[in-house]
Amino acid sequence: MNDTHPDTLAMPDFSTERAHRPRWPWLIWALGCLAAAAGLWWAFAPRAVNVELAAVTLGPFEQSIEEDGQLRVKQRFVVSAPVTGHLQRPVLKVGDPVQAQQTVAWLTPLASPMIDPRQQAVLRQRVGREQASQEAASARVQQLQTALDQARLQTQRTAQLAQQNFMAQAALDQAQLSERAAEHALQAGLAERLAARFSLAESEAALRQTTPAPATPGLLAITSPVNGWVLQLHSSSAGPVTAGQALLTLGDLRDLEAVIDVLSADARHIPAGALVRLSLNAQDAPRQGRVRHIEPIAFTKMSALGIEEQRVNVLVDLLPTAEAMAPGPGDGFRVDARIVTSRSEQALRVPTAALVRDGTQWRVWLFDQGRARARQVVLQDRNAEHAWIETGPLQAGDLVVLYPAPLREGQRIQRRSP
Repeated sequence: MNDTHPDTLAMPDFSTERAHRPRWPWLIWALGCLAAAAGLWWAFAPRAVNVELAAVTLGPFEQSIEEDGQLRVKQRFVVSAPVTGHLQRPVLKVGDPVQAQQTVAWLTPLASPMIDPRQQAVLRQRVGREQASQEAASARVQQLQTALDQARLQTQRTAQLAQQNFMAQAALDQAQLSERAAEHALQAGLAERLAARFSLAESEAALRQTTPAPATPGLLAITSPVNGWVLQLHSSSAGPVTAGQALLTLGDLRDLEAVIDVLSADARHIPAGALVRLSLNAQDAPRQGRVRHIEPIAFTKMSALGIEEQRVNVLVDLLPTAEAMAPGPGDGFRVDARIVTSRSEQALRVPTAALVRDGTQWRVWLFDQGRARARQVVLQDRNAEHAWIETGPLQAGDLVVLYPAPLREGQRIQRRSP
């Protein structure tokens, strides 16, 4: 007999229900946690720094000093007046060619000076004195002539008496000597009268008023010592000049040199015979030259910023060109000079922007498979664009970082997109 009550309810089986429940909500929750962790790692992980890269190259390197200077004629000849005189108006102009022994200037005698009233009175008194001296000399000549006539008569009488043996021979000799002395005295008197006449003429000439110098008599030609061109006229008008006064300057415009003043600190880096490129303007091709001499004496020059600088003149010889026989740029022309202090055709170069100071040395950041690697280098020289690497663990083709921000060894870097 079945004693189960028909109204009794059956209990559910929970273990079977849990076994058949789906597990995908747990999987979604786990994946979400992983995704959140990955997002946090990506957000806070160090990223690659964008940098500019440039290649290490092998090519020509040139270090130079750039300054301005001027051209000038090597040999200048200053033509001066040999004597004091009146210069006629020059017919030559600056830039005119001249030949050796060509007349370049004319000198005439100066006019006599003006006479003031006081000096005129003095000169008149001097003329009167000279006239009196001339009259006295004439009277003296007449007196001496009379003495000579008397001596001659005495000699004739003594000679007649000596022939008749009334006079001794000694008396005749004495008479002849007296006659000869009288002749000499007369000659001296005539000379004194002539001197008095010249003195009177001199005083009368000094009393005359000033008159212009004659146009042609007394012209003195001044000639050119060399072939060349007129560089400067010291006097462009007619007028009086003194002995030694400069009249004009000559020179050969085909024989030029450049004078470049550089800082005294830079002058010691310039070797003798260094190549120099000279430019008159941006359109013309530069003219080449060589350093001939560096002056050992410096001078003070005020810069454009008002700073006193010690500078030294560097003399440069221009190299001959096809146009060397014709005059080129003129004396005193301004030039832009570039003096080459060091040069190499096969230099290991890095851009100057890649250099970073490391104490007293230099270093660069090398791009190594996406990582920054510091490399110390020793420089031979550098200019505004490149640095010449003397020693260092670099070779042509390596990539270095330009304008490097603060980087760490091994930090991830990548090329910046253009």
